[in-house]
Amino acid sequence: MGFLSPPPVRTLPLTGEEPKVVVPNGNGNGNGFVSAGRKVAPSSLAIDRMAVEDLSIAYGSKVAVDSVSLPIRQGEVLALIGPSGCGKTTLLRSLNRLTELTKTASLKGRITLDGDDIAGFEPTSLRRRVTMVFQQPNPFPMSVFDNVAFVLREQASRRPRKRDLKGQVESALRRAGLWEEVKGDLAHPALRLSGGQQQRLCIARALAANPEVLLLDEPCSALDPQSTKVIEDLIVQLREEVAVVIVTHNLQQAHRIADYVAFMYLGELVEYGPAEQLFGAPRQERTREYISGAFG
Repeated sequence: MGFLSPPPVRTLPLTGEEPKVVVPNGNGNGNGFVSAGRKVAPSSLAIDRMAVEDLSIAYGSKVAVDSVSLPIRQGEVLALIGPSGCGKTTLLRSLNRLTELTKTASLKGRITLDGDDIAGFEPTSLRRRVTMVFQQPNPFPMSVFDNVAFVLREQASRRPRKRDLKGQVESALRRAGLWEEVKGDLAHPALRLSGGQQQRLCIARALAANPEVLLLDEPCSALDPQSTKVIEDLIVQLREEVAVVIVTHNLQQAHRIADYVAFMYLGELVEYGPAEQLFGAPRQERTREYISGAFG
């Protein structure tokens, strides 16, 4: 069976440079992918944060995740890839116990955070340590400042004054790469920001809780190419301070930003490994077929 090459990648610089088109080819790695030229070298010292151990999840009688085991480390971006319905979003949502909000869901196996089984955590407390940003930007209908301050106020034993939160709000906005764009008007309604700004505001809101793990569910799927580039650069930078797990259907995106990739198919973990190895020399036939575009 002949493999199909992935589509060209159009990179949009944020300066006045002319856009460049990178045309994938079959030279060097045999599957049509070319080196993405990651902007920042991965951390030389990754820190274990979470572990997925023989995890199976079912909705009623239908198995969505089947006996998956994975490490999740600070200092790395882990990308979950695979066709729709393969279980990657279910796996992602299980990491902060969102899956259990579905009444028909059942779980076997174990997920740990810093060595402790997350089944023993109070869910709200867990979701402060393992935060999620969703596919569609979902800022609250309030100001930029209050979107970030909301999390800080929820964590406080007594309602803090606005002036006491300014430093923490600024820090979260800086970490999300949004501060320079909004610092002149923090009272600006969040819903009037652009789509890319709204998504970075949601990331800032997640980071305000000082999590150990950041979960991203297709965070760029609703964004234009330039906003996508900004978010991708941000993800690469954030991995030094939090463990990052991203679900993406965009294989070129996974190749650009991920340090490790897990390919899932029909609920099973088919292959897990370093991004360059999985895209350049996959060990499993199903992986080779998927990344070449033979199905998905």
